[in-house]
Amino acid sequence: MITASDISLSYGTQVLFKNVNIKFTPGNCYGIIGANGAGKSTFLKILSGEIEPDTGEIIITPGQRMAVLRQDHFAFNSFTVLDTVIMGYKKLYDTMKERDAIYQKEDFTEADGIRAAELESEFAELGGWEAEADAGVLLDGLGIPVSMHDKMMGDIEDNIKVRVLLAQALFGNPDILLLDEPTNHLDLESIHWLEDFLSEFNNTVIVVSHDRHFLNTVCTHIADIDFGRIQLYVGNYDFWYMSSQLVAKQMKDEKKRREEKIAELKEFIQRFSSNVAKARQATSRKKLIDKLTIDDIQPSSRRFPYVAFKPNRECGKNILEIKDMSKTIDGQVVLDHLNLVVNNGDKIAFVGPNHYAKTVLFEIIAGRMEPDSGEYLWGVTTSQGYFPKNNDYLFEEDLNITEWLSQFVDDADETYIRSFLGRMLFSGDEALKSCKVLSGGEKVRCVLSKLMLEGANCLIFDEPTSHLDLEAIQSLNNGLIDFKGVVLFNSHDHQFVDSIANRIIEFTPGGVIDRYMKFDDYISDPAIKALRMEKYGSKNSVAL
Repeated sequence: MITASDISLSYGTQVLFKNVNIKFTPGNCYGIIGANGAGKSTFLKILSGEIEPDTGEIIITPGQRMAVLRQDHFAFNSFTVLDTVIMGYKKLYDTMKERDAIYQKEDFTEADGIRAAELESEFAELGGWEAEADAGVLLDGLGIPVSMHDKMMGDIEDNIKVRVLLAQALFGNPDILLLDEPTNHLDLESIHWLEDFLSEFNNTVIVVSHDRHFLNTVCTHIADIDFGRIQLYVGNYDFWYMSSQLVAKQMKDEKKRREEKIAELKEFIQRFSSNVAKARQATSRKKLIDKLTIDDIQPSSRRFPYVAFKPNRECGKNILEIKDMSKTIDGQVVLDHLNLVVNNGDKIAFVGPNHYAKTVLFEIIAGRMEPDSGEYLWGVTTSQGYFPKNNDYLFEEDLNITEWLSQFVDDADETYIRSFLGRMLFSGDEALKSCKVLSGGEKVRCVLSKLMLEGANCLIFDEPTSHLDLEAIQSLNNGLIDFKGVVLFNSHDHQFVDSIANRIIEFTPGGVIDRYMKFDDYISDPAIKALRMEKYGSKNSVAL
């Protein structure tokens, strides 16, 4: 068990945590959520001891071992993949290395023999004889084949290193497991394996993630960071979201009721305070006002941007036809004689491990790139809005946000633009911030604002959920579900894809698979699994 007792932490005038008390018990998985900058990763670092709080302490049950998903991808470059995993259980790894060093001595003494016997006993008690096999099971579950186990960490790609470090954290059945964004760089099969692993894990798990599907699958509790405090909820992310929305509505209604009551009482006092006959009654009502303070009803600091796409006109029958399209870049065939017809009402998720092909297709049909051969034709009633994966080219001019957005609106009224930006969480002076200093998430909200104002009836989104917090993802998710037009998109967010798409198109080495169905149905359909094995030539997980 791990307990945070009276934890406070401030950076200058910014208070991250104030007198936080929370207990994490074995057998439960806690999802840490909160707005960007609320301190989710910082809180994990406090729990792990990497950061010292200003006040308070972290109490861990004596004898319990904590494991942390490390973020330094270069720390283990001089070790093999297998050794890196086993290093997750430091006591076992140190015992194993000391034992091996003694056996490698040329002048093996009697003292060495005694120490070796002690180490052999300790090695066995720690599960050393099963260590390599256990590490191999973890690596296999995360998609790392045996052929890579003896490779040096410095010789493998970063996306593979992330998986090795995750295996390291999981190794040796730690009593307390801290995971910061564990699903990054995992394919769906590896994510499902991790979800199963954590669901069966009997100890304490504390995780930060922006993957709502993952939080819904593994979490037994949600710990919400807000106003420097942490509120614990029983249930997964969806349960927290529904509960929090209900509480927010109740608080809003209560605040409105109190405001109306205060206004009524103030009016009474103003009218009758000078009336001798009513003076006593007015005084009693003044005391009542003092009890009706609104400050103690504090709404959540978490803000959801307003995302709603309203097309200026409806689509006709003909939407988009792609005929025999091919594209080769730097000698690599990216698109090979692609044929595709998009119909009215389609919301198509493009999936598969070839992410470059999706981006190139979107760039071509958005008019930013030419195909080598073939053609595409948009219907005459269509208008297109494009959300690029890399949006830097949209922010090259030195403009503030209001000026930037005004470029894309005919006869733009600054008051209207400022009002619109306020709904996208750029309120007050934030709407005058220079585009040169915007964060990735702020740029995404700017591009979404542009798309909403343009009113296109066909939207193209290339990984729109990158850089967004859970609140913005939820708002965009709902906005695209409600959109009365055509959507072509790809995303790494499982729930985002499953809740929006009614058609799945997968790029495989053996060609395109195209099915009208929800994503969860697609990945679980036996016939499609067999077809995919044929297309890939071997077992392969669906990648988003």
